[in-house]
Amino acid sequence: MQIAIIDLGTNTFNLLVAEVSKDNNYTILLETKYPAKLGKGGINNKTITPEAFERGLKAIETHLDTIKNFNIEAIHCFATSAIRSATNGQDFANAVQQKYNLHINVIEGDKEAELIYDGVKQVIPIGSEKVLIMDIGGGSTEFIIANKDGVVWKESFNVGAARMLDLVKPSEPIKDSEIEQLETYVTNELNTLFKEMAKHDIVTLVGSSGSFDTIAAMIAAEEHPHLDMGKLTSYPIALDLFYSLHNKYLNSTIEQRMKMKRMDPHRVEMIVLASIFIKFTIEKFNLTHLYQCNYALKEGAIHQILNNKM
Repeated sequence: MQIAIIDLGTNTFNLLVAEVSKDNNYTILLETKYPAKLGKGGINNKTITPEAFERGLKAIETHLDTIKNFNIEAIHCFATSAIRSATNGQDFANAVQQKYNLHINVIEGDKEAELIYDGVKQVIPIGSEKVLIMDIGGGSTEFIIANKDGVVWKESFNVGAARMLDLVKPSEPIKDSEIEQLETYVTNELNTLFKEMAKHDIVTLVGSSGSFDTIAAMIAAEEHPHLDMGKLTSYPIALDLFYSLHNKYLNSTIEQRMKMKRMDPHRVEMIVLASIFIKFTIEKFNLTHLYQCNYALKEGAIHQILNNKM
């Protein structure tokens, strides 16, 4: 049996196609994405602009054309921050239903965090020691504290890369005052995370998908140039290498970043803000180990579907 998962994120609509075996295991056949940029121009006003609305429909249509090449028995669609927080988010979901006969499951932030953990735990060896999982989306960021026994704490915050970009509108290169503005904003939004982290002894940050994928790929391009990142599900990121790349981001323009090896062109605008957010998190909690993980919401959704949890 083949199934498709469409993750309707704030920046990117992600498609995953998987083959499910008789013993309920799955193999990923295809992963692809479309830069819908659903939050662009309206996310902090809680609206999907007409232009973004059309980009979103085009993204759905593109993914449906892609899966025509497979024998798909079921399509599961999940929407996150941009759609759940927009006043016209349900209008978008209704338009997709009417035009493409697809039902969109608009999930709450708490459920999103749960799915991310169920994705990450499949490929990251989480043991008895607690880790902090971070997933930076366009509209929200999920933080999860977990170990092998499961989720200890989780919360979704309305602090995403698209929101930060819309709020700060950074210069090229970004100015120190804009970095301070961003860090003040993050500090004000993450109060409950600060309180929870004070209760735990955590040294490891696991970065789920998105910006972490780009950072890992760019570091690997220099440090492990023969490594096929497409064959990996996770990558350890040395902090000194992260800081080195981070400083390159801070001193670059969009044009310069576009020329950097393995820069994802869809993230070129937001990667600076995401990197500042990651650095802030590492330093705020004195974290000493950083890992990138490919698996996130999509893989967590498959896990829950196959285990009858959805």
